[in-house]
Amino acid sequence: MSVELLSTPIEGLWQLLSGTFSDNRGSFLNAFRHQEPGFQKVWGKRSIVQVNLSCSEHVGTVRGFHLQAPPYAEAKLVRCIRGRVWDVAVDLRCNSSTYGQWHAVELSSVGGNALMIPEGCAHGFQVLESRSELLYLHSGCWAPEAETGVCWNDPTLAVNWPKPVTVVSDRDSALPFLEAFS
Repeated sequence: MSVELLSTPIEGLWQLLSGTFSDNRGSFLNAFRHQEPGFQKVWGKRSIVQVNLSCSEHVGTVRGFHLQAPPYAEAKLVRCIRGRVWDVAVDLRCNSSTYGQWHAVELSSVGGNALMIPEGCAHGFQVLESRSELLYLHSGCWAPEAETGVCWNDPTLAVNWPKPVTVVSDRDSALPFLEAFS
């Protein structure tokens, strides 16, 4: 089954809709197939150098907004493989016409959708269903010295989280506001 691409207001940020094949054995979802035209369009010639899995236990938990600074900038393809999350990308590319803007989509294991987040955009999400799990494909290696991001409650971004925020790490609460990136 081919992937359907939905553009967003942020250049390079795509929502991918993957069809699920189901029969009496269960179901099958093509999470990533490099030779498929839709995946080629959004992922291009990037390599997949890292695959991560995160599990969040509690509804309302917020993680993010995270990214790696140049020269370690990376693209991410994020897919929810269990539960539901409200997935958000923030454009932090200083020369972008959408700098400082964010876009969100609900990702779910049932929906089979994913979000392609380009280099220079930060990623965060809020858990909408207990024990939600995300699978990340990364184009770059993890570089702890390049970790950065924007605080989840930055008043300039004014992200309208769909649930009351219940859990946030100290690290994420200590991230700078957008004005630090200008």
